[in-house]
Amino acid sequence: MLTTALIAGAVTFIFTTLLTIAGVGAAFILIPVFAYLGVEWHVAQATALLLNSVAMVFAGYRFIKNKLVLWRVAIPLLIGLPFSFLGGWAATYVPVVYLQWLFVGFLLFAAVMMLFYQSKERDNESSTLKLWIYGGSIGILAGFLGGLIGVGGGNFIVPVLVWLGFNPKKASATTSFVVIFFSFMGFLGHISMAHLSWTIIGITAIGSALGALLGAWLMTDKLSRKQVKMIIGIILLLLATRRTIKLVWGGKKHNGKAETKAAKVVKTGQADKDKKIAPPANTKSAKAVNKAAKPVETGKKTPEAVPAPAKKQ
Repeated sequence: MLTTALIAGAVTFIFTTLLTIAGVGAAFILIPVFAYLGVEWHVAQATALLLNSVAMVFAGYRFIKNKLVLWRVAIPLLIGLPFSFLGGWAATYVPVVYLQWLFVGFLLFAAVMMLFYQSKERDNESSTLKLWIYGGSIGILAGFLGGLIGVGGGNFIVPVLVWLGFNPKKASATTSFVVIFFSFMGFLGHISMAHLSWTIIGITAIGSALGALLGAWLMTDKLSRKQVKMIIGIILLLLATRRTIKLVWGGKKHNGKAETKAAKVVKTGQADKDKKIAPPANTKSAKAVNKAAKPVETGKKTPEAVPAPAKKQ
C-alpha cells in the first residue's frame, strides 16, 4: 500500500503541476491512473475529487493574489454547487461500466478542446444579466456532470468562459477557484460508496499541494499555455484509447465467460432431466427375473408336482 501511495503521490504532483497551468483540476487524469494502480473506481473518483479541492485551494491563493479571479463570474457559477453533490450521489446508483464509458467520452471531449480549440479574446465582456444566466446554466451542467463522472468540471467551464470573451488566463484562474467547491461537493456525494485509504490521501495531498503551487507560479510568471495544452491533449487521447480498449476487451472476456458458464449449466440441467425421466430398460423382464430369483434368495423350495393316483382294475 505504501509503494502504491508513493507512486500515486509522484504522479499527482506531475499532473497537478501541468493541469494547474492549463487552469483545470487533475481529477480526470488521476482517476484512470489510480485505477491502473489497483484503486477501486469509486475510491479513485472520491480521492481525485478531494485532491482537486486541495490543489485549487493552493493555486487559487496565488491567482487571487495576482488579481486574476473574476468575482462577478465566479459567483453565478457557484449556483451549480448542489448539482455537483447530486451528481456524485447519483453516481453511486449507476453501474461502474456506464460511468467508465461516460468518462471516456469526457476524456475525448477534453482532449479535443486542449488540442484544437483556439480561444480569441473579444473586445467586450457580456452584461451582468447574461453572466448570471450563462453562469448559472454552465454551473448546473458542469456541476452535475462533474460530480457524476468524478471530475471538477473545469474542462466544461473554461472553454465556455473563453468563448464568452474572457481572457484565457482569467478564465482559467476563475474556474480554478470554482473547482474548489465543485470538487468538494462531488467528493461528499461519492464518499458514501468509497472506502478511502488515508495513506494514499495523505501522500497524494502533499503532491497535489506542491504541484498546484508550482503550476500556478509557472502559469502566472513563466510559461505559455500552448505547449502544455498540446501535451495534456495527447495524454488524454492515450488515456481514452487505453480505457476504451480495456472496456471493450474486458466486456468480451466477461461475455465469453458468461456464455461458457451458461452452456455448462444448460448441459448439466439437461443431463439431470434425462436421468430423471428415462424409463428403466426392459421393465417386465426385470420384474420376471426378480420374481424368479426371490425363492432362491429366501431359501424356499418350489413344491414338486404330485403324480395322480393309479386307477384300480
